[in-house]
Amino acid sequence: MEYAFDVINAEEYARQRASYEPLTDALRRLIDAGIHTAVDEATVREALGHLEAATELLEREQRTTASTLRHADTGRPVSWANPAVGLRNAIAPPMLIEHEADGSCWSEFTLGPAYEGPPGWVHGGICALLLDHILGEVASEGLSQPKFTGTISVKYLRGTHLGWVRAEAFVERSEGIKTFARGYLRDAEGVTVEAEGVFIKPAWARDAG
Repeated sequence: MEYAFDVINAEEYARQRASYEPLTDALRRLIDAGIHTAVDEATVREALGHLEAATELLEREQRTTASTLRHADTGRPVSWANPAVGLRNAIAPPMLIEHEADGSCWSEFTLGPAYEGPPGWVHGGICALLLDHILGEVASEGLSQPKFTGTISVKYLRGTHLGWVRAEAFVERSEGIKTFARGYLRDAEGVTVEAEGVFIKPAWARDAG
């Protein structure tokens, strides 16, 4: 079944982004603070009281619309909740994907302690998540075409340091309903993870032409 998207115009998108992006950034900072804090028990209880009060404020009104919208001007989906790029999802890395004229795409961002596996290194599952998303982004022409992950193969060349990271992806070829994409993750010392995937156009999109 084809997915339906609510449409959001450019003005409303900009308004919501200006309102909620700082909240998401503050939540990311809170996550980092919670990981590193060494305050005493009384301070923990005090902080918990503030957090519960903030949660009650945010729960006063909850969205009932779909978490995925479509931008009226660009036609591209706006995924507020996406765990890889969601603007309103504090667990998502701050990954803003750039698209080049040749169809490739890339993003540079920082991964902090919330994404740590072994001490000082990015968790391997996070690396796979990032590459799965950016390969899907490039295979679907910037999410403008319905393409879903069929298979993905991830090869870990070495550990990825926490800190600055670059993800990049490009399409190798297309065969009918299949698009073959390849991508890389790198830190300041070079490529750390390679991935290749096959992305499939779903049946309902094929029927729609």
